[in-house]
Amino acid sequence: MSKILLIEDDLSYSRIIQRFLEKNGFEVKTSEKVKTALPIIKSEWPQLIITDYRLPDGNGMEILEYTKRQHQGIEVILITNYSDIRIAVKAMKIGAHEYITKPINPDELLATVKEVFEGGSKTPDLIEAQESASYEYIEGNSDAARLLEEHVELVAPTDLSVMVLGETGTGKEYLAKRIHQKSNRREQPFVAIDCGALSSELAASELFGHIKGSFTGALEDKIGHFEFANGGTLFLDEVGNLDYEIQLKLLRAIQERTIRKIGSNQEIPLDIRIISATNEALKAGDLNASFREDLFHRLNEFSLHILPLRERKEDLNVFVQFFIQSSNQRLNRNVSTVDPKVLDLFRNYGWPGNLRELKNIIRRAVLLSKGDSITLDLLPQELTTKNTAGLPSHTHTFKESMIAQEKENIIKALETAKQNKSQAAKILGMDRKTLYNKLEKYGLS
Repeated sequence: MSKILLIEDDLSYSRIIQRFLEKNGFEVKTSEKVKTALPIIKSEWPQLIITDYRLPDGNGMEILEYTKRQHQGIEVILITNYSDIRIAVKAMKIGAHEYITKPINPDELLATVKEVFEGGSKTPDLIEAQESASYEYIEGNSDAARLLEEHVELVAPTDLSVMVLGETGTGKEYLAKRIHQKSNRREQPFVAIDCGALSSELAASELFGHIKGSFTGALEDKIGHFEFANGGTLFLDEVGNLDYEIQLKLLRAIQERTIRKIGSNQEIPLDIRIISATNEALKAGDLNASFREDLFHRLNEFSLHILPLRERKEDLNVFVQFFIQSSNQRLNRNVSTVDPKVLDLFRNYGWPGNLRELKNIIRRAVLLSKGDSITLDLLPQELTTKNTAGLPSHTHTFKESMIAQEKENIIKALETAKQNKSQAAKILGMDRKTLYNKLEKYGLS
């Protein structure tokens, strides 16, 4: 029986989710705090962790970071409020399998949990490219998209190191795979490494490998990502997160075209193409002090910039239709149309999570749809009340403004009380039951 650890401090909410998962054949243990969850994780009992972001003594990001650092075989699903969308997208970069927004839809939760166990365990920092429907590269029809594709066509056949710039969620890894598949190395491995998920203690071992007995815990020889990708393409995602010491070793490997496993004196020759990716902050002339400029220029022989979704609205319909088709296939649905009001909302929204956010919203809507169309009532409530900047609309009535103020007061009270709902209720001057009702009403529970 598949084992799940549920971390949620709202006991009634936790029991509902626990019973639902157990009814569907999963073994579930629960925890209310980070402190009580860690021993269960350390025992490596769970195969999957479902954790709320806001916890009394910490948050779900701490759970995710610890798990990905110490127990990489355990998958993590993060539960967030829709207002925490940036946090959710960051969690995906760290290695979360998926995120789900509150209020939770049971069918969405079950589909996501089943995907974890039916898809098998994935290592977050080592992903081989697959010639399958999961390869979701979309060219787009805008001038920016066509120019990007032209540059891909030019650089792909070469061995130039490419740096892909763009915000989180814009599809940098998909673009890297596109370059690989159009290169002369297409028949060789494509290996993707999330540099943000590499622990400083084990980064050298993960990248270059080690021999048995070279350090405590080295119980057998290990092939590193560089050796595994030899002959093909190595993709370094969020390369700016690499420690300074690892940057030196990476620079040496690029310059000398050789690597040496930890504990070994043997040089392994490399024939490898490197594609790296980072956000806007790591551009030439704007480097922070922790990243070597000589390494940057080695990695940046050619650069490609993916615009955020809010700056390429001409491609929005293409993305929407693509995600509908893939969601239909995955969820066995038959959605074919989108209400014009939904498309208008999409065009006026700021998309802080970019394509990742759009994909999740479309998938959720397809799952919830009982017909063949995506309508406004299938979208997260907070999405329908936000404008292009993701801020409250100027068209709010007085009543809506009062509601927004009350919601803000509740959030502040919970932060002051460190998510202790009884204490937050006292701060707000209401009983606990009233607070729970308002949390549910505003999607904050």
